[in-house]
Amino acid sequence: MRNTARWAATLALTAGAVCGPLTGAALAAPDSLYAPSALVLTLGHGDSAATVTPARAVTLTCAPTASGTHPAAALACAELRGVGGDLDAFQARDDVQCTKEYDPVVVTVDGVWQGRRVSYERTFANECVKGSLGASLFTF
Repeated sequence: MRNTARWAATLALTAGAVCGPLTGAALAAPDSLYAPSALVLTLGHGDSAATVTPARAVTLTCAPTASGTHPAAALACAELRGVGGDLDAFQARDDVQCTKEYDPVVVTVDGVWQGRRVSYERTFANECVKGSLGASLFTF
């Protein structure tokens, strides 16, 4: 009897989560349909995200509007749209010179960009090298 009640509760919650968005205002407002773009960005000091404890983390939502805890959400979303969501497209600027000091910084980006799953990790030699990208996406 206990398993039947648990199964029924699970089924009800799943049905609500799946069917809930399909009722009411969601059906009446076709202009609210958009591909989701919501990311979690982390920064830690070390060689790999697998061995580093994140020192900072921010959220970034780009659709339907720019929001989240990222300090420059609107600019970061504009930059992402400019490169079509390709995080490897951000290149170092020529006018920035950094020392060769090795104090690695790891940035991760996980979430969804325009409906596609994103999982990205990049290790920079130091904070200056990370900042040389000139992208506000990684400035948090």
